Amino acid sequence: MKRSYLPAYLFFFTAALILLLTGCAQSEPVKQCLTGHTYGFFGGLWHGFIAPFDFIGMLFDEKITMYAQNNNGGLYALGFLIGSGGWGFLSSKGTKRVRRQKVNLHGGKFDNAEIVD
Repeated sequence: MKRSYLPAYLFFFTAALILLLTGCAQSEPVKQCLTGHTYGFFGGLWHGFIAPFDFIGMLFDEKITMYAQNNNGGLYALGFLIGSGGWGFLSSKGTKRVRRQKVNLHGGKFDNAEIVD
């Protein structure tokens, strides 16, 4: 029985074509964005708090962004994550535990119950 390698060749050809075409894409100059104030942990925390409002604003205005491009890296990302409620750091206080109880149907509680048709 002869095995067909056409799907594998087609996959690799498509992947190579996509990489080739994206390599020709125009790059956006971000030098103007990277000058000025660099945002750190507290900037990320604030941007995380206002992220839902930023998202709504992004839908209507292309100049609004959720994430500051000029940030200091890991600390900004950590502040943004905590500020946006990521990983549930602050969500445990609002949760309630579900109590599970065994129901004993033969314990006498339902002996005098009426059956209604």
